[in-house]
Amino acid sequence: MKAIILKDTGGVENLVPAEIPVPTIAADEVLVKLKAISINPVDVKTRLGKGVWGRIKDESPVILGWDISGEITEVGADVTSFKPGDEVFAMIDFPKTGKAYAEYVKAKADELALKPAGISHEEAAAATLAALTSWQAFHTYAQIKPGDHVLIHAASGGVGHYAVQIAKHLGAYVVGTSSAANRDFVLGLGADEHIDYKAQAFETATNNIDFVLDTIGGEYIDRSLQVVKKGGTIVSIVSGMNEAVTPKATALGINGHNILVKPSAENMTTIAGLLQKGIIKSHVPKVFPFEQMADAHLQLESGRTVGKVVLTF
Repeated sequence: MKAIILKDTGGVENLVPAEIPVPTIAADEVLVKLKAISINPVDVKTRLGKGVWGRIKDESPVILGWDISGEITEVGADVTSFKPGDEVFAMIDFPKTGKAYAEYVKAKADELALKPAGISHEEAAAATLAALTSWQAFHTYAQIKPGDHVLIHAASGGVGHYAVQIAKHLGAYVVGTSSAANRDFVLGLGADEHIDYKAQAFETATNNIDFVLDTIGGEYIDRSLQVVKKGGTIVSIVSGMNEAVTPKATALGINGHNILVKPSAENMTTIAGLLQKGIIKSHVPKVFPFEQMADAHLQLESGRTVGKVVLTF
C-alpha cells in the first residue's frame, strides 16, 4: 500500500512516499481503508523533532498521522461493535503512532465511532483530534455551564473553531481571539465577542473570565491568568511551553492544567452526534491529495490556516 514515511526530522523533504505492507490486525482491532485524513500542529512539530518525536523515534518506519475517516474492511476476532463496510472516524493511538499517512490503518475498536450519515469523510476526518481536544477540555477539566464566560485563543484555528461551537452549545458567553481578517469567521461560529490580538492586548479587552482555552502557550498563559476570576480555570493544550501553568494558577486561586488529548470512542460518538445535528461543523477551506502531504504541512506550518487541513486518497 502507499504510505508516507518520515525518514528524519526536519523539512518537508523528509516526508517520503513508500510502498509498505498492509497492516495485520489483532483480535481487538479493525482494518480501515482510509478515505480522508487530517493533520494538526503536532504533526508539524513532530516532523521538526518536537511534539511526540521522543515517543516514536525508535519505530521503523516512522509514519505520522492520527486523524482518520474511512471504511472498515476487516474486523478482529473479538470485535463485535463493528463490521466490514462500516464507515468510521477517530483519532487513533495518540500520542503513539497512529500511522495514518497510509492507505490502510489498523485501529482499536474502542477508539472508533461510526461516521455520521450525511457528513463527508473530509468533514469527519477534520473533527477528530481537534474536536476531541475541545470536548475533553470543557468536560474533563471544567464543567462549562450556561452563562459562563469563556475565552478561546486562536479561535479561527483547528481546535479553536470547534471550541467556539461547543462552548456556545453548552450555553457559554464566548470571547474569541484571532486576527482581524478572521473576525467575521469567528463571530459566524457563534462567538459573542472578537478580539483582534494584533490591535489590542486581550488582557485589556476582557476580564472576569470563567474558563480560558489556551492553544498558543508561552506568554499567553501568564497573560491569560490576568483575566481569569478566582475559582476559574485555564487549560493549555500546548505542552513544553510553560509547564508552570498549574502552580502559577494555584497561587492566584485559579485551576490550571496542561492537557494531552486521549482517544475515546465515547467522546467520538458524542462528536458524531453534534456533527449529525449540525451543532458543530468542520471548516475545511482546502483539501489536498494525499500525494501533496508536503504542501499540506507547509500550509499548516504557515500559521495562517483557518479551520482544518485535510487530505484525501
